[in-house]
Amino acid sequence: MPDELDAHVRAILRVLDPDPEREGLERTPARVARALEFLVRGYGVNPKDVINGALFVEEYSEMIVLKDVDFYSMCEHHILPFFGKAHIAYLPQHRIIGISKLARLVEVFARRLQVQERMTTQIATTIMEELDPLGVGVVLEAEHLCMRMRGVEKQNSVVLTSAMLGAFRTRQATREEFTTLIGRR
Repeated sequence: MPDELDAHVRAILRVLDPDPEREGLERTPARVARALEFLVRGYGVNPKDVINGALFVEEYSEMIVLKDVDFYSMCEHHILPFFGKAHIAYLPQHRIIGISKLARLVEVFARRLQVQERMTTQIATTIMEELDPLGVGVVLEAEHLCMRMRGVEKQNSVVLTSAMLGAFRTRQATREEFTTLIGRR
């Protein structure tokens, strides 16, 4: 795949730049190919494999929240970055998950061509399916360079998306506790 990407980047540079053979662009196709492979490496990872059995029996019944998980993704509409923070909560039902696995799930879904709405739902659904908690809440807040660099050019806009499953959807108090804990009231 790197050689194929390299060739396509070369073709793009020939269209965009009046001097695509100059020294500064000489190795750009290979660098861009490697960067793109890195940025979409999440396609090569099964989210269920990330959990890798890190589920533990624990009679803990209060909300568990992981907040401020940095992520970087690429908008599938413009192939421009969007980035921000993920906040994840769940109400365990006899099992908890190794907390780093939640951050890894964010990374798997972020490292694909994405839309923020889908990514939010994918994270929540995977946790719900694999952990079987009483409920899951996921909030992503992100800045989109397609909003800042082109089109509408709004420099300080932030997009918030949420997915509330189980008790987070059916219980207002649970939703409110989550949003209070992440500082989004």
